[in-house]
Amino acid sequence: MPIRYEPRHDHVLVITIDRPERKNALDLYHFRDLAKAWRDYRDDEDLWVAIITGTQGCFMAGADLKDYIPQITELSAKISSGEVAEIDGCKLSDGTDAVLRNVDLFKPVIAAVDGPCVAGGMEMLGGVDIRIGSERSSFGVLEPKRGLFAGGGTTARLPRQVPYAAAMEFLLLAEAVPADRALALGLLNEVVPIEDVLPAAFRWAERILVNGPLAVRATKESVVRGMKGTLRDAYTIEQELASKVFQSEDAKEGPKAFAEKRRPNWKNR
Repeated sequence: MPIRYEPRHDHVLVITIDRPERKNALDLYHFRDLAKAWRDYRDDEDLWVAIITGTQGCFMAGADLKDYIPQITELSAKISSGEVAEIDGCKLSDGTDAVLRNVDLFKPVIAAVDGPCVAGGMEMLGGVDIRIGSERSSFGVLEPKRGLFAGGGTTARLPRQVPYAAAMEFLLLAEAVPADRALALGLLNEVVPIEDVLPAAFRWAERILVNGPLAVRATKESVVRGMKGTLRDAYTIEQELASKVFQSEDAKEGPKAFAEKRRPNWKNR
């Protein structure tokens, strides 16, 4: 199965893109499956952190244009004619949902990147919270090199995530950026040896999991929603979420565990 969905016993989900024969490029059906994986993660109360990774030295190369273009063209035509709303469970929104563009997913997501992260892979990285790259990983929005435009979210998200000059260097040169440069630009959190990419992602997950899951989720939601509006809007959202968290069972358990000098027993409620 090219999109592997593997929940772990420790509240961690691992999503693996496993289509190495196409450099982990996805067609319409795999975008559908990846979009579904994100929705399943969002809705599963027992999963608190997700790791997204690829296989055999490639993270994700975006759309498999050989198959995806005729598939999406057929789907668009049938939807426009009113013949169908979807094909085999595939919807027009699956491509953007799969790369986390304009998706309300407030649980943490960690990327474990080995090899090229370009096109749709790079677009999806913009929706990821913690980014680990191997020493041989590379990153790029290369579409302008071919006279094309990357419309999966990077031109909107990247200038909000790294300094403006760094974002414009990345976007206007349209060159593959090696891991050390991506780290310097602020695109990555850590660069590790190839064999340590997934273990490093689990270490970051463990550091998140010591915190209250409701508080972590509310914190990400506050950031994501707050960035869409004014500072005044962000303060309102922050106060709304703070009120909910302080009324939770976990908000009582955390201070109690601290006083008793033990690890909290989070209930996620």
